[in-house]
Amino acid sequence: MSEARRTTVLLAAFEGWNDACQSATDVIRHLVATYESTEVRHIRCDGYYDYQVARPITCNIQGRRRILWPQTTFYDITITPELHVLAQIAPEPNYRWLEYCRESLHVAEEFEVDRIITLGAMFADCPHTRPLPVDVSDSTCQCSMDQEYNGPVGIPTILDAMACEDGYDTTSMWVSIPQYLGCDECAPATLRLLDHLSMALGVSLDGGALVGKAERWRGKAAALMRCNDDLNAYVKELERAYDGESPAQDMPPFNAPQAEQLVKEAEEFLKDCGNSPA
Repeated sequence: MSEARRTTVLLAAFEGWNDACQSATDVIRHLVATYESTEVRHIRCDGYYDYQVARPITCNIQGRRRILWPQTTFYDITITPELHVLAQIAPEPNYRWLEYCRESLHVAEEFEVDRIITLGAMFADCPHTRPLPVDVSDSTCQCSMDQEYNGPVGIPTILDAMACEDGYDTTSMWVSIPQYLGCDECAPATLRLLDHLSMALGVSLDGGALVGKAERWRGKAAALMRCNDDLNAYVKELERAYDGESPAQDMPPFNAPQAEQLVKEAEEFLKDCGNSPA
């Protein structure tokens, strides 16, 4: 009896403009930490990065000073014996996107990838009190965001388009994060992407520590709402729009200085919560 053929899915996420609150790249970090994983390939940084934007980092490793340059890392992650994820994580390149994507697809070809999934996260006018929206599109079906959006795109969109042209089955997933809760991490957004990734792969991926982190994030956001009447009123308007009780365009405008102040207050509040004992 012949062995079942192993399926390999390339999962790509990029730090920077496409990665609000690190929610997309945190999916890959979570998978690497949760499942058996091995670094298998790298794409060198030379020619792809502006080092005044993606700066090298100095650190001490086993007593020796090292310079760590921005680079692309590929991990082979064993989800099941029959399903592997080839995870690609990197800062978004500054230069030569077409060449970078071609090099990425060469790695996909080398590992006999069957399908390519790109992840992204963006700030949006959505309430944290509802399931965070996830827009999913694939080779045969565009989501509403794809059909309505006209404007700048990031490297996930370019990689997705080039992979589609090369004949790969492709899927793009983008999670929306409340713009008024600016913070370093948003575990609910990462968990939402992980849930949709589970559906796409046909397996139940382990949420692990993300579940508890998401609950703590929601608790901090709820506490912030109780302390800020303006934010509370704004979230109620977002809830009504989300629930379809009123069109989003009918919401009262939220001017830039007011929004900026709320984000600043939220960041300070969540930072204080993060520094306090659990």
